[in-house]
Order: sequence, then structure tokens, then C-alpha cells
Amino acid sequence: MDHSGHGMNMDLPPFTLGRGLELSADPFFLAGSVAALALYGYAVLRLRRRGDGWPVGRIVFFVVGVLSVALVMCTKLNDYGMVMFSVHMVQHMVISMLSPILLLLGAPVTLALRALPVAGRDRTGPRELLLMLLHSRYMKIVTHPAFTIPLFIASLYGLYFTPLFDFLMGSKPGHLAMMVHFLGVGLVFFWPIMGVDPGPHRPGYVMRMLELFAGMPFHAFFGIALMMASGPMVETYKTPPASLGIDPLSDQNWAGGIAWAFSEIPSVLVLIALVFQWYRSEQRTAKRADRAADRDGDRELNAYNAYLASLQARGQ
Repeated sequence: MDHSGHGMNMDLPPFTLGRGLELSADPFFLAGSVAALALYGYAVLRLRRRGDGWPVGRIVFFVVGVLSVALVMCTKLNDYGMVMFSVHMVQHMVISMLSPILLLLGAPVTLALRALPVAGRDRTGPRELLLMLLHSRYMKIVTHPAFTIPLFIASLYGLYFTPLFDFLMGSKPGHLAMMVHFLGVGLVFFWPIMGVDPGPHRPGYVMRMLELFAGMPFHAFFGIALMMASGPMVETYKTPPASLGIDPLSDQNWAGGIAWAFSEIPSVLVLIALVFQWYRSEQRTAKRADRAADRDGDRELNAYNAYLASLQARGQ
């Protein structure tokens, strides 16, 4: 495999964290990150100019999410990821499991719906197009667990254990498409589970937790399969550059360990977010019930008490 086809230096020095974090920007992801931050910031400013607020926490989540993508795609982690399976696996785990969660907690779709102007009568603007997409049959399919969970699993086993991975790694566009795919799969998998932005598939909190835990064990199994292999399983990483001074099987073991361990991180983050959302939802429901009781003088409670009294009278 000729790694130099990506315009990379075949004589990369041995990997250290400091070297991995040096700036080496991928133009596509750099432009995408800057555009995402600019559009999000512009939308927040539009809201504030008209007197509407937007939670600071959501801004922080979104910014950190974008920066996490830039961290693995606009530094030399991306260069080392072309020749080291372990570094590539860090990229994969971050961009498919950590970045999507952070981006979704920023509620970009909700922000867009609030910031975009409403088109005039019988006209279709960006906001209306976004709403049409959210309610389309296509979105109902791609956010349904019957689609997202198999896609999430296939992105591991169907990619790494077939020649497709080597084919994509053989060109810069292929590698770029693979990374965009990882990010997209993470977004559609976690979107209905997080439940922050509106979407066509909105299960209850228990179902969301079940969807989360249905997908996570397969990451652990994938990591264990890599660690238990007696030889390198991916052609791309069978012959790393001599300048790295690494053993491909040892590097694969590290990659497997990263995949196995990393599956726990998003599970904990999403679980905390879901419990918090569930608590907030219960609080809102209780407040609505209290307000309704104040308006009608506990009519529902009085009717229920009267019903119990009638049952008791009949029993006598």
C-alpha cells in the first residue's frame, strides 16, 4: 500500500502526542469546521438581536463538538492515522461517537428553526425546506432504529473486515468520504436517542436507553476481535513505515483496545444526558399539572375523590 499517495511524508518520526497534535489541516474539514462555527454564531446573534436567548451550555457543547472534529482531522493525528491503526481508531471513535453527541447537545436544528425567517404566504424559504426535510419519509427511515443500529454496526464490521477499507484508504477522496461517513453515521444514530432537536422518530426515554445499549456492545466485540487476532487483519496497516518503529500486530492490539474502551465513554455521556432530560421533562409535566389544578380548583382531584366516595357508598 502506497501511503505516499496522499501527499504524506513516508518518513514520519515515531508517534508522540506532541507530534500528533501539530497543525496539519485537512482543507475540507477545516473549511467545514469554520463554516459550522460561523453559521452557529450568526444564528445565535440573530436570536439575541431580536431579544431571544439561547443557552450558553448549548453553545459550549456545539463549539467543543466542532473542535473535536478539527482535533482529529486538522492535526497530524490525521497524518499518523494513515499509517498507524491505533491513531486511526482514535480518529474513528472521536468523530463517530464523541463529536456527534457534543454537536447534537448544541441543538443546531432547533437553533436553525428559531433563527431562520418565516417565508411569506405560499412561499418556500430555507426554514420551510428544513421543516419539509424533518417531516419527510426519508428522515423517518434514516432515523429509525431498524436502520440506524444496523448501519452503526456495519460501519465497523462491513468496513474493516472487507476490502472496502483498503480501497477507501487508497485515495484522499476515499479517506475523506470514509471520515464524513463516520460523522454522518454517528449523527443519525445518536440524534433520536439524544432527543434535543426535533425529529420524526421520538421514542420514550426507556426506549432511547435500549437503542443506545443495543449498539454499544458491538464496538466492544469489534475491539476484542482485533486484540485476539493472531496477525494483522487490515492490509493498509500490515507494513507501517520503518521510521515509526512499530510492530503492526502490537499497533492493531492498541487499536482494538481503543475501540473496546472508547465504547464506554459515549454510553456514559448519553446516559447522563438522558437522565437529566428525563428529570427536566418530569419537572415540566408536574408544573403544568400544578398550573392546571390552580386554574380549575383541583377539579380532576375532586372528581376522583367523588368517584371513590361513590364506590364506598355502593359497597355499604
